[in-house]
Amino acid sequence: MTTVYPPAKNIAETIIDHMSSVGGIEVISFPNADTPNPFIIAAPDGMRLHDLTRQHREVVEALKPLQRTGQAVLEDLDSLIAWTNRFKSDDTVLFGQIHPTPKLTAVIDYHAEGPSKIDPVEGDPKASYGRHTGLYTFPVSEEWKRWNAISGQPLTKDQFGEFIEENAKDFLDPTPALLNGKTDGAEAWELRMIEIGAKVQGRFGQYAALAQLSRNFQVYDAGHLQVSTNRDTGETHVQFLDEHRGPDGAPLRLPNLFMIAIPVFEEGALYRLAVRFRYRKAGSEVKFFATLYNPDVAQRDAAREALNMAQEQTAVPLMIGKPEIGAR
Repeated sequence: MTTVYPPAKNIAETIIDHMSSVGGIEVISFPNADTPNPFIIAAPDGMRLHDLTRQHREVVEALKPLQRTGQAVLEDLDSLIAWTNRFKSDDTVLFGQIHPTPKLTAVIDYHAEGPSKIDPVEGDPKASYGRHTGLYTFPVSEEWKRWNAISGQPLTKDQFGEFIEENAKDFLDPTPALLNGKTDGAEAWELRMIEIGAKVQGRFGQYAALAQLSRNFQVYDAGHLQVSTNRDTGETHVQFLDEHRGPDGAPLRLPNLFMIAIPVFEEGALYRLAVRFRYRKAGSEVKFFATLYNPDVAQRDAAREALNMAQEQTAVPLMIGKPEIGAR
């Protein structure tokens, strides 16, 4: 004869049966496979309510999580893209932020597309938790830090000379289009630089001229300094009017713009920047100034390019802003 055994009970059902036999409890709510109801019982002590939902969930998740949670912090943009492609679903969304600090957040389990459905029993089937996220905070490059640190700051001749020699790799000599200011056949970035030169009435110079300047520019006494600018060419003339002048006593003819190419973000593409150059008499010294032209615009454009690349390579929607759920 075949013995038929009753189906095995889970831990919660066993506890309920045991407590019912010794004290009589009433099950108010119990989770099942279809609906994650809270686990609530009324116990004999005045039939107080006991919410065992948290304990029950801990038991259920002891061997396997009920859902994916946590935030991955990625070190470069390629890793954020690869991580998103690994876990993405139809509901995954990218959130990009440009100001004040560029960053990119991937929310894998974002709310599903479409209007909300309010159901007091089943809830909103399109709602999700937004608890599985990846974050990449764009780290600015060392070159960007160095140039921004000296931008607009007064430098002595020696300080200026050491800086441009140590960062010689960042300089770009102007192309014929920039030297001549001709737009015919010029590339997009050349047109942008020509426009900058026109706005500041400047003329682009070569790295060699700056290096030579830093080595040879000398003032031997505190004299009167006369500075004039040719508005047609952007060329600056400097002349000392007392008995002590520069080494040859002749006016100096120097450009007031030069160009660099540096990455805005670590391991990012090089970005061409115009740098305004000027100098000022300060007592017996001449102070040099190298000022980045519109660095905020460069950072914004570089961040936009990176965000667009992430959107293209993950094929998920990109929103500019912060997610309202999950990690912020």
